[in-house]
Amino acid sequence: MRVIDLSVPLDAATQTYPGDPAVRLTQHATIEQDGFNLMAVAMGSQSGTNVDAPFHFDAAGARIDEVPLELFVGTGVLVDARGKGPREQITVADVEPGAWGPGRIAVLHTGWSAHYGTPAYFDHPYLSAEACGWLLDRGVRTICLDTLNIDETPDEAHPGVGFPCHLLVAAIGGIVVENLTNLEAVDFPEPLISVLPLRLTGADGGPTRAVAIDLSH
Repeated sequence: MRVIDLSVPLDAATQTYPGDPAVRLTQHATIEQDGFNLMAVAMGSQSGTNVDAPFHFDAAGARIDEVPLELFVGTGVLVDARGKGPREQITVADVEPGAWGPGRIAVLHTGWSAHYGTPAYFDHPYLSAEACGWLLDRGVRTICLDTLNIDETPDEAHPGVGFPCHLLVAAIGGIVVENLTNLEAVDFPEPLISVLPLRLTGADGGPTRAVAIDLSH
């Protein structure tokens, strides 16, 4: 079995959505003073590689500890969107060739993780509302990307149009996974994708140690 790590590190250098809490890891206890090491951890629920629960955009939606576990594990369908430029949409034509159906996990590979840690990371490609709806109509309930946001991330020069994909996925009880990395290492067909998040009671989302597993070995 071959396991590929698709997660960004969680530390003080973790890049976050504008306005989100920074990640803070501090030493709470040490072997020298206390006989054991223990770290205090502070971060936002959407820090690092993370899963959005429906509650993130739907007040009546499931919270992260209420989402069915089946949505976090499944066969991935990789969409090669590496030709997309800054703030360019991923369209129906881009996702259409995949072998879609219920239980399949959409993994959108833009290559934008190469910009992680730089200002360019905020200018990522994003999924169009039309393409998002197209995937949902085919039974997809988990959509993953190697970008900061499934929707366009706004700034002063680019106000965007809000969060249409987040709202569509939340309304149907699905989940969104953002800030994947290392997707180029997934060079085998039908990877088993696991994006199991921390079980944070009542939370809108949670960090995940996302992996792709090659079960053919």
